[in-house]
Amino acid sequence: MLLFFNLFPHYSNRFRKLSVIYKYKMWYAALVRFIRRRLVLGIIFASSLTYCIVSFLREGSSRGMIYQDVSFERKPFVWRTLQEHNDTIDHMICRNSVQGKQLLVDDRGYVCHRSDVTKNGCCDTDAESAERYSCETCTENNCCIIYEYCVSCCLDPSKRDMLEVVLSKLSTEKNVLFRSLSDDYELCLTKCRTSSHSVLHENSYKDPINKHCFGDELPRSRTPD
Repeated sequence: MLLFFNLFPHYSNRFRKLSVIYKYKMWYAALVRFIRRRLVLGIIFASSLTYCIVSFLREGSSRGMIYQDVSFERKPFVWRTLQEHNDTIDHMICRNSVQGKQLLVDDRGYVCHRSDVTKNGCCDTDAESAERYSCETCTENNCCIIYEYCVSCCLDPSKRDMLEVVLSKLSTEKNVLFRSLSDDYELCLTKCRTSSHSVLHENSYKDPINKHCFGDELPRSRTPD
């Protein structure tokens, strides 16, 4: 091959030029492939990033709409104590306060011993312990010593006017808990639980004895004897 190029120098120069051109083309092709590969990867990355951002924004918007619906929508409120309970106790299902160790109060306003609660969750009205709308242990300012009597007294239909005032104040305050209440039983259960209104200094009650209140008035502070 060297002898051929020595004999024909014209072809030798031409071959060298072709070799250089071929090398340039190879480098150019490699560079184009590299750029294309990076370009494709860049496009894929940019598309993925855009999709993630759009999805995140949509999800955030959807959550905002859900939270907004929850915060402004409330259940229709029903005054159940004015409704007649025509069913017999065998066909009736009651909600009750559950947590009492000795006493329970059902959604009809009956308070009774835990042992006198039927399998349907209702107080047995024939039991000696059963009392309806009992205000035992309660004072004139509608604060009671025992939680179950507070709820029972609160459910008395004669207390409806006062409870409507309580309900309207909760509505005005845009109380989040208020929006979850569906009837007067749930309202009384909630009101009779000790709350920040019953507390004087963090862990001390304004009235440590009559601390379960359902009325519009705040519990009065009791000075220690």
